[in-house]
Amino acid sequence: MTLINQNRLGIGLMCLGILLFALNDVMGKWLVATYTVGQVLLLRSLAAILILVPFILKEGVGTILNAPRPGLQLARVAFGTIETACFYWAVTTLPLVSVMTYYLSAPLYVAAIAPFLLRERLARDQWIAVVLGFIGVLMVLRPSAETLTLPAIVAIIGSLLYAGLMLSTRMLRGTSATSLIVWQTTGALVLGAVLAPFGWVQPTWRDFALLSMLGVVAMGAHVLVAQALRIAPAAVVSPFNYTLIVWAAIFGWLFFGEWPDGWMIAGAIVIVAAGLYLLSREGRTAPTPQVDPP
Repeated sequence: MTLINQNRLGIGLMCLGILLFALNDVMGKWLVATYTVGQVLLLRSLAAILILVPFILKEGVGTILNAPRPGLQLARVAFGTIETACFYWAVTTLPLVSVMTYYLSAPLYVAAIAPFLLRERLARDQWIAVVLGFIGVLMVLRPSAETLTLPAIVAIIGSLLYAGLMLSTRMLRGTSATSLIVWQTTGALVLGAVLAPFGWVQPTWRDFALLSMLGVVAMGAHVLVAQALRIAPAAVVSPFNYTLIVWAAIFGWLFFGEWPDGWMIAGAIVIVAAGLYLLSREGRTAPTPQVDPP
């Protein structure tokens, strides 16, 4: 296969994976209108663990349990588990595209923190891109008594935790993808088991299947994104992460009657432009770290 065809295949797989993530988030938003976040985390994670069993056996249980830097591994699990719970809680009230935009601003936080935590230097133009990206976040939020609602604050906290997940993943580059996914899924399973008894709503068989499908579809999306990154350079396929905002706007309008206003659209454009610029600058010198959407 030629390099051009490899890149095209990688882009196609990335776009398909992001589409699955978007569909999964739509289904999750619809389900948390009836069921608690704890139930969603529990049943989603149980299904995902079942999907992961062959990969766990192939990797070896001992290898996964003895993953390097256990303290950082636990911190990463905490970041990933709580940010997922924040995402599901926020979409019960906020439009899907708003929550997605907050979460896709996480690379800006990573770029701002990395120079201090990882001793990675940013050039002046990169700092300008970070500042412009934060301006985009403010355009989306438009801080006021009306906009600083609890769901909006939860979404912002979730995006910050998502940035923590990205940073910790970057620091754990020596850990296998299977170990990272297993630990993250296990963390969500544990939190779901703790929260699920509070406000439990008995699901119908149909909804039980849909709640389980959240984990299955998410695993499928993870596989597609991982395969895309294996086939094509990260600098080529990673920018297509931002198609998530487009899908969120389309599906939010189609399924929930939500449509972003002018400020929301303008802020999202600024955030995406800043993120793409940082991604292109980083891609010139090093492979771009990749963390899948929630």
